Amino acid sequence: MKTNMLNLKTILLASIIMTSAITFAQKDGTPPPPPPAKDNKAERQNERKENIEAMKIGFLTKKLDLTPEEAQKFWPVYNQYSDKMKELRKRRKQDNREAKQKFDGMSDKEVEQAVDNEMADRQKELDLQKEYNSKFKAVLPIKKVARLYAAEEQFKMELLNKLKDKDRNHDKGDRGDRKGPPPPPPPGE
Repeated sequence: MKTNMLNLKTILLASIIMTSAITFAQKDGTPPPPPPAKDNKAERQNERKENIEAMKIGFLTKKLDLTPEEAQKFWPVYNQYSDKMKELRKRRKQDNREAKQKFDGMSDKEVEQAVDNEMADRQKELDLQKEYNSKFKAVLPIKKVARLYAAEEQFKMELLNKLKDKDRNHDKGDRGDRKGPPPPPPPGE
């Protein structure tokens, strides 16, 4: 019995000492280190792309009013189309970036080739759209295929408007969702 009481006292004393040590260590005025910030630009861009993609899926789902059977057939085809289109646009963007960087030093022949490449890239995108138009018609009624194209354009416009609003609000010093009164005006105003 005495041994159990001694062990209990020892554990209690050790607990008090450790609690005091932890409390004392936190009172030194230095806050605990913040969690690691996501300052990796690629991670932020990837996260933004995923968010936009999720918004697009929700938007298209709502606009197309797909039945479960239609959705099961449509989404694999659309995802395949979307992936191929992204790859074409990525290559086109890279080619345009390179041509823009070299433009002043390019000969007329090289500029002509860059313009021809741009036209060929646009044609590839159009060819892909034509190819997948027939695939969409195979899995959806034609009215929903027509709604798909309109909904894609509508989504792009809404996304651009949101980005413009965000930029406008940022330029005006929008405080977002922070609480409290607005900051005072600068002196002299």
